[in-house]
Amino acid sequence: MDLESIPGGGAKTAERLARLEDPEGALRAGDVAALARAPGISEARAARIARGAIRRRHDDDGEFLRTDRARELYRAALSLLQDRAVTGYGEKRLETLYPSASASRIEEVRAFVERATDRDPDPAVRDALDGVEPLAAPDDLRVRDRCLATADAETYASAEATFPEVSVELVDGARDLAELARGYATVIALDEAFAGLDIEGDVRVIPDAENRIDEVLPERLLGFFAANRERLLAAAAVHEAADLDPPCDLDALRDGLDRLTEDGTVKGDEELRRLGTAVDDLDAAASTAESVANDRLREAIQQRDVTIEGSDLLSLVEQGARVDTLLDRELSGEFEDAIEAARAHLVDALDLEGRADLAEPVFAEEPTFPVEREEEAVNRLRTELAAARDRRAAALKADLAADLAALRGPTEDLVDAALELDVELAVARFARDFECTLPEFGGSGVEIEGGRSPLLDVTFEAVEPVDYRVEGVAVLSGVNSGGKTSTIDLVGVIAVLAQMGLPVPAERVRLERFDALHYQAKSQGTLDAGAFEATLQEFGDLVTGSGNRLVLVDELESITEPGASARIIAGILEALHEQGATAVFVSHLAGEISDAAGFDVQVDGIEAVGLVDGELRVNRSPVKGRLARSTPELIVEKLADEPGSDGSFYDRLLGKFEGSEADRNRPGTADGDRESP
Repeated sequence: MDLESIPGGGAKTAERLARLEDPEGALRAGDVAALARAPGISEARAARIARGAIRRRHDDDGEFLRTDRARELYRAALSLLQDRAVTGYGEKRLETLYPSASASRIEEVRAFVERATDRDPDPAVRDALDGVEPLAAPDDLRVRDRCLATADAETYASAEATFPEVSVELVDGARDLAELARGYATVIALDEAFAGLDIEGDVRVIPDAENRIDEVLPERLLGFFAANRERLLAAAAVHEAADLDPPCDLDALRDGLDRLTEDGTVKGDEELRRLGTAVDDLDAAASTAESVANDRLREAIQQRDVTIEGSDLLSLVEQGARVDTLLDRELSGEFEDAIEAARAHLVDALDLEGRADLAEPVFAEEPTFPVEREEEAVNRLRTELAAARDRRAAALKADLAADLAALRGPTEDLVDAALELDVELAVARFARDFECTLPEFGGSGVEIEGGRSPLLDVTFEAVEPVDYRVEGVAVLSGVNSGGKTSTIDLVGVIAVLAQMGLPVPAERVRLERFDALHYQAKSQGTLDAGAFEATLQEFGDLVTGSGNRLVLVDELESITEPGASARIIAGILEALHEQGATAVFVSHLAGEISDAAGFDVQVDGIEAVGLVDGELRVNRSPVKGRLARSTPELIVEKLADEPGSDGSFYDRLLGKFEGSEADRNRPGTADGDRESP
């Protein structure tokens, strides 16, 4: 797959995706989590890239939704799905679902839906999912206790790119390596030519370092596990709660994570703790050891009477003797005891048992008062302890990295599976919450049984089911607030969901696979000349296009005067009828449109049963071939039927309705045989 040819991509995007282990596989699978691991690719961007790759694979132009209102229906339906996802990833991944005219894409999603709806949306799984996020690579890792060294410029450049976390040095030979070994706990030579050199310090020759990254730089792997600890534990909990087969040993994973600190170091090793404490406490311990020696000497001097005869004193002065010489002559034993006490304190304070020789150079054996530590010796000791600490830490990291290396790939699968489960469960919850079923594709038009719109501002349980079938073009009539707009919204959202490959909120749905959805929303007031012209141009483009389309229009008559609107709508319906399109036009001018049309227009009506306590009672399912009565007619009829009413006035008003187009399809109104509300 040409990465640059993906819709919504480009050269820079292709370059970033190319850094993934298997970018083509991730694109084929629509794997948003894998795509988001590419540098500079966010989850939202990854979702758009995945959607573009899916469209390209199914030869889908992505133009099913042709109007703003159609796109609004899609966003509303998608938000219902996203509301049922737990993770941010799940929300983004669901954006790869979109209404398509491609049969292969629809069937692909339907296969996914059948698997998803078999899932049990257990609350315990939902709780576990709350902590799952895509894995992240730590971006602030810097290792300062070791360096890489090479004499080759090309190897140097390659090593810098492969190991940005450590210093890479150019060297001329063994002397340079020895110099580096004095400044770093470990030097890794990348040239085979350095093998066999006898250099003091921890110098290792690893020519194939780029193939042994976990050995050379275990901090990278350990940093990954430390940074993702909570996500991995959450993903493990999801697998257990959902009874999924994990791709790795969860006990081994938890054991490895338990051995890691938050900053990616190994915890629980007593020797590492001892060396770290010794480095940290060295200055304080050396100062206290000085005090121990000086306190011992001071006490010894205070308790001794030193007598020197005149001839001896004169001899010592003539020889240039100092106090040190007098101490050596008169208190040599006490001085040796004081130095030994200082060294013993240092060994004990730094826990250097078994390496008491490390403390000897810190305090010289030449008598002095007061006793002072040898700073150069302290610095050498600090360097040696720090190097030992770093070597110990590196060895522990290498051991743990070796244990965790085999889990690196499977943990990606572990988290990806948990995230994909969230997507599946979101679909399962959607299907359950809205009592959905997978629609049937075939025939012509749309047939809905027991459909309930999930977009209404009431609880779903309170939504009245609607049966409606439309083939060809139809005008939908009905009283104000009778549900005409919500009915075509239901038709629209069912078409959108069906062509996304998703289940629809109905007992049964059959529809043809449409090439496009056009939904013209209700206009807010009469349009000026320019806007009216633009609207007509939209319909001109619509009726001259090709393909089988679903067209939904809500009260187009509001764009201009009623008489002109009826004739315009009739002309549009004629063109759509000739094309064999499926269309529903909501209008209060059904009779006028029928009169103006050059063919028998199907007129459906959402009938009002009547008025009860001032409330309009409506049969929400449109009746085929019935022009619905208006609310004013129902009110006049109710007043004429009230006991004690002088019916002559109201009968006269009803006569006006009976002579109108609105009464043409209403049975039983002649000779006073009026239908009761």
